[in-house]
Amino acid sequence: MIYLSTGGFQKLTPQSVIQKYNKIGIKSIELSGGKYVHSQKIIKFLKEKHNINFALHNYFPVPKKKFVINLGSFEKKIFKKTFLNIKKSIDISSKLKSKYFGFHAGFLFDPNIKDLGKKFTDVRLQDRKKTINLFLTRVNLLAKEAKKKNVKILIENNVITIENFKKFKQNPLLLTHPDEIIKFFKKCDKDVGLLLDVGHLKVSAKTLGFDLLKAHEMLKPYIKGYHLSDNNGLRDSNKKFTKKSWFYDKLKKNVKYISIEVYTKNIKKLKSLQNLIRKKYDV
Repeated sequence: MIYLSTGGFQKLTPQSVIQKYNKIGIKSIELSGGKYVHSQKIIKFLKEKHNINFALHNYFPVPKKKFVINLGSFEKKIFKKTFLNIKKSIDISSKLKSKYFGFHAGFLFDPNIKDLGKKFTDVRLQDRKKTINLFLTRVNLLAKEAKKKNVKILIENNVITIENFKKFKQNPLLLTHPDEIIKFFKKCDKDVGLLLDVGHLKVSAKTLGFDLLKAHEMLKPYIKGYHLSDNNGLRDSNKKFTKKSWFYDKLKKNVKYISIEVYTKNIKKLKSLQNLIRKKYDV
């Protein structure tokens, strides 16, 4: 399935974005963030749209009091809120007959929601080994819950910028380097797959100094989904891609979950990108 993400319309309600997409014939939509709407109201709305294929991603439905989901948090309150939010998303995915639910890998700290996509403020970092083991245990627990609902979990690789790497003097995020990603998925529940954000991988490669194309090839055995966008290698700017983008001719075949995560208000351009990938996958 080739989805269009709603991630570029954070100031709008999910309903309004869906209606905009629907007007030009977009029938596969990945729901990500947006303005708060009571979950029962949005579920009712989604269930009435029988002609649209929906997939939920990361921070959807948005809770009334926003926070950064972090399944690697040492803070019990944040872990509990994160776990319940993800479990709720899995339940809704099941009700919508959506086969996948993807969310981001964890952090070695609990970010302020205002800092996402920017330079993080001063924080104390958790132990990396303990955090990744905790994250792994929690992912496997959620995978069992998801299996009961006929939903498969996808974990998205994080993005580390040069700016944040220099600030912390180390990597404060999980699953940005291919070696760590591979090590994680070798230990993970086999039903859990990698949702490879190619924009994230490009920035992380620049920051951490690994070979981008080689990393993509190394990760292919674990890739079960893609987030597609492009950038300058310095910041995850969610710019449009073309046939000349680094990943276009390298994409893994037979991937059943692909989302166009390009941020532009021009919905016709988004649809053209969706059609470009459809032609590539002959769907």
